[in-house]
Amino acid sequence: MEALLVSTGVVALAEIGDKTQLLAFILAARFKKPWPIIAGILCATVINHGLAGALGAWITANISAGSLRWILGASFIGMAIWTLIPDKIDDEDTKIAKKLGVFGATFVTFFLAEMGDKTQIATIALAAHYASPIWVVLGTTMGILIADVPAVFIGRKMANKIPMKLIHSIAAAIFALLGVATLLGAGARLGF
Repeated sequence: MEALLVSTGVVALAEIGDKTQLLAFILAARFKKPWPIIAGILCATVINHGLAGALGAWITANISAGSLRWILGASFIGMAIWTLIPDKIDDEDTKIAKKLGVFGATFVTFFLAEMGDKTQIATIALAAHYASPIWVVLGTTMGILIADVPAVFIGRKMANKIPMKLIHSIAAAIFALLGVATLLGAGARLGF
């Protein structure tokens, strides 16, 4: 249950102001059809984070416990720093799939935007940390939806009223705490 709750909370906070949330705002403003956009976000996230969770599980199975502790600790601290850097989105990200319809355009652009994104990297690290990829992927997917579904309905006008710096600071603090806790051996009960 801890893997689900932490994954949901951390990713929901990290997603606020993230490139993919900005993409959700833009897609909502462009297409004005929230349900196909939400379905595209859900499908893209499940596949993307499913692959990330599988990689996290592979890392857990194939890297020694001592090395894994240091890699995860450094990864979480790196995520804390990265979270403090605001994302921007290029107009090119929304032009990729004009001919695919609303769902297709959302699925393709969201999947591609999420590749190497901080929430995908966080999914890998969390799946390796908790050695529970299914719960982590479920949690990170819920976190994406918690942040992006309101973005689809609220639209770009409200984005400027969200205290992004505060939200990013909270997410960064959580990642930093996870990193320090991991380095101090908090994962000992999980074998690293």
